Amino acid sequence: MSGKKLTVLDIQKMYKRGDTITMLTATDYPMAKQVNDAGIDMILVGDSTAMTVHGHPNTLTATMDMMVLHCAAVARACLRTMVIADMPFGSFQYNIEETMRNAARFVTEAGVDGVKFEGTHEFIEKAAAIVEMGIAVVGHVGLHPQSVGVLGGMRVQGRSVETARKVMTQALALQEAGVFAIIFEAVPAKLAAYVTKKLDVPTISIGGGPGCSGQLLVTHDILGLYSEFTPSFAKKFVDMNQIMHDTFTQYGEEVRSGVFPDEDHSYAMSDEIMELIEKEFGPA
Repeated sequence: MSGKKLTVLDIQKMYKRGDTITMLTATDYPMAKQVNDAGIDMILVGDSTAMTVHGHPNTLTATMDMMVLHCAAVARACLRTMVIADMPFGSFQYNIEETMRNAARFVTEAGVDGVKFEGTHEFIEKAAAIVEMGIAVVGHVGLHPQSVGVLGGMRVQGRSVETARKVMTQALALQEAGVFAIIFEAVPAKLAAYVTKKLDVPTISIGGGPGCSGQLLVTHDILGLYSEFTPSFAKKFVDMNQIMHDTFTQYGEEVRSGVFPDEDHSYAMSDEIMELIEKEFGPA
């Protein structure tokens, strides 16, 4: 899908018109190009890349170097779609200066359009500092996969009064810090819809129900490419694992049986040239 590059201003206009914002993850150039050409509004290069691409058991092993590399590949494919880099664990937890430096790396080295981090109240000041630099920021409330050790696993957040209040206050604080959108992950639909109505910035649901301003899913989940763990809110639109398995199996069978390559998949050569080569070097 052609068109001018989307910006924060475009996302804000969509939000004010009531247009639903679409967002997917991407990890490399071919995938990002398909997402861009499909007309999806935003791409998150998530730290889930550590799991879906690198085979790690969680997102905590994602590094700045890993994320910058993947973000750069994705950004090169996106002529229209807005690209958001997920700041990995350890890239924003220490001090404001390092947080700002890492956010800047994503912009200068990878060419992304903004950054996202799993900010709680402790990191609001850092979000504001990144915004002050001139870098667009997406907030993240609800389930924080980088905090699974504290949370006791991938658990829904916001079902109790205490945790629901935390979702609400964090979202308001992030809005005050200047983020242009907030991701709601694994939050009860009623709560996400309520908080969305209380905010003046768009909310993006990944397991937050239909009442948010937009929707996000991990592309490996909707394609059926990652079978180690699939959250209940993820819809598998196609089983690419099965398609790939069948394709690779067929390839192996055709190679072993001599069906592939055939004449249509081989380069031709004139008999005259071949005869000259055989005359010079002898028959095979």
